[in-house]
This record gives sequence, structure tokens and C-alpha cells, in this order.
Amino acid sequence: MSEISFDDFLKVDIRKGTVVRAEPYPEARKPAIKLWVDFGPELGVKKSSAQITTHYSPEGLVGRAVLAVVNFPPRQIGKFMSEILVLGLADGEGGIVLIGPDAGHEVPDGERLQ
Repeated sequence: MSEISFDDFLKVDIRKGTVVRAEPYPEARKPAIKLWVDFGPELGVKKSSAQITTHYSPEGLVGRAVLAVVNFPPRQIGKFMSEILVLGLADGEGGIVLIGPDAGHEVPDGERLQ
């Protein structure tokens, strides 16, 4: 594992958003879901393609709070332009589990990870 400085860490802009739209992405090489995530008035709605189909369906994602890196350059994923990287952890069997604020604690959309 390589070390980074605290200043390097601060360059990564991780923010809380709320999924406002989700659709299957059957054209992707690996199973994925298209997400539209609202980061509040400063950043607005950003798109992502996420390989999270093991534990999530598009219908169950709308309204869910997520954390995402918002300052990577956009990346073409098939015919879809992904603007953010939604964050999750592997469950030990290859499925991804999304991370976000604790349930019951309100965090505004667009709030930056401290």
C-alpha cells in the first residue's frame, strides 16, 4: 500500500447525494445500473454507471443516499457518460454494497466528506 499525504486526500472531492433516477443498463459489458444522483444546488444532478446489480435493483435505489467522488473527469461507459464514481465496498463474494450516511441522520445533498 502506498502512502499519500493529507493534501493528496483533500484533492478527492467526496460528496453525499441522493439517487433521483435509476435505470437498468443492459448494454454494459458487465451488469450495471445507470444512476442520476442529486448533489444539491451547487453541483446539481450527475450521472454514473454502477456495477451494483448483485444487491440492488433500479426501483430500490431511488431516494437512497450515496457517497461519490465528484471531481474525476467524465468517463465514457459504452454509450453512457459517467460523471461521478459512486462508492461501495465488496461484500466478500464480489457484490458491491453502497456506502452512505447512517440511517436516521440527515445530511444535505452536496455535503463534502470531512
